[in-house]
Amino acid sequence: MKSKIILLGLLTFSLSSCGIYSKYKPVTEVPENLFGQEVALSDSSSIATLTWQELFTDAPLQALIERALEGNTDLQTASLRIDQAKATLTSAKLAYLPSFMLTPQGGVSSFDHSKASWTYTGVASASWEIDIFGKITNAKRRSQALYLQSLEYRQAVTSSLIANVANLYYTILMLDEQYRISQETAVIWESSIKTMRSMKEAGMTNAAAIAQAEANYLSVKASVLELAQQINEMENTLSVLLGDVPGDIVRGTLFDTSLPDDLTVGVPVELLSLRPDVRSAELSVASAFYTTNAARSAFYPSISLGGTAGWTNSAGSMIVNPGKLILNALGSLTQPIFNKGLNVAQLKIAKAQQEEAKLAFQQTLLNAGKEVNDALTQIQTAQGKKSIRTEQIAALETAVRSTQLLMQHGSSTYLEVLTAQQTLLAAQLQQVADSFSELQGKVNLYQALGGGRIE
Repeated sequence: MKSKIILLGLLTFSLSSCGIYSKYKPVTEVPENLFGQEVALSDSSSIATLTWQELFTDAPLQALIERALEGNTDLQTASLRIDQAKATLTSAKLAYLPSFMLTPQGGVSSFDHSKASWTYTGVASASWEIDIFGKITNAKRRSQALYLQSLEYRQAVTSSLIANVANLYYTILMLDEQYRISQETAVIWESSIKTMRSMKEAGMTNAAAIAQAEANYLSVKASVLELAQQINEMENTLSVLLGDVPGDIVRGTLFDTSLPDDLTVGVPVELLSLRPDVRSAELSVASAFYTTNAARSAFYPSISLGGTAGWTNSAGSMIVNPGKLILNALGSLTQPIFNKGLNVAQLKIAKAQQEEAKLAFQQTLLNAGKEVNDALTQIQTAQGKKSIRTEQIAALETAVRSTQLLMQHGSSTYLEVLTAQQTLLAAQLQQVADSFSELQGKVNLYQALGGGRIE
């Protein structure tokens, strides 16, 4: 008896050393300088830990995000994938249990017009594969990893959906503001043309200057129409994202919108714990790990127990009434012999797929660092440009007023006034774009850090 225990212990140790029962160990380290710059080492005030309701406080935007989470078809498809993966996991867990089958049979027979004879057999059979070598365990762990991966896929769709809705919303606000500035500029330039015509009658300007002013005025009018078209297209795009037909979007204004200025990034380990694509990529590694373990277990025999029990009145050439009890029990051990080459090939394939999953995971980490760095740079650049742009617009407004006064006194031409006005308009439109770029950068950073998790 003691020798059997020792033999069993050695067998268990040899199996564990082969890796068929080993568990996947999560990654706890990431490449140094992942974000491309120094970041604050904080895990409590990171922008990614905020819920989307805390980040986006604009009531119309919150309403749009809620509509998207309810009506977006991509998100609904992701939920269906979860149902499929959950059913697969349930099937893998049930593989531990014995399988039962009831096979009742009955028949009637007659030979040479003799009296018909009725026979019946009611048999219940059971079979159970003992998971000594880890085949079922690794299949279950792989299914569990795939199920968790489906959850992360839905989270990735959710995070992307929230960010896309926010970016489209802010794009519409930017276009609204540019539309307002262009309309006001068109009104001002139309008034300037009337003034110039009066000056022409007084001999203070000429027809060429008026024609140039009218051409620029018409150019602004055309840009107003173009902006209106872009606004309509963005509204339609956002409506489709919401899972709705095209329609008007209820919204606020660009400069009434604000996002938190505290943009603490957090340590790279926190990035791993939040980003759905990073978590999904690591779950792919785990799934491939258990596939490799299952491929190793194919080299070992499978042990199955089975039996039948039932009641029958058929005893070979005789019919016995009433029927008699039948019992049968068996055990089987199947050892692969001639398919060793196939098992070796399957193991090589599994190992290669595992290495491929590891490389994909590493690339996902690098992409994550790039996205965070890009978003931070975009925010910092937009903030710096906004500060410069404010001073630029103030200087250009002074230049427009000065050139207009100089033209009225005959010491300046309308070309100088026109140039100053055009430059001012371009700077005002760009200031709006800079404000949008800062908002977009914060939204992108929120997504890049894995924000917007909905558990």
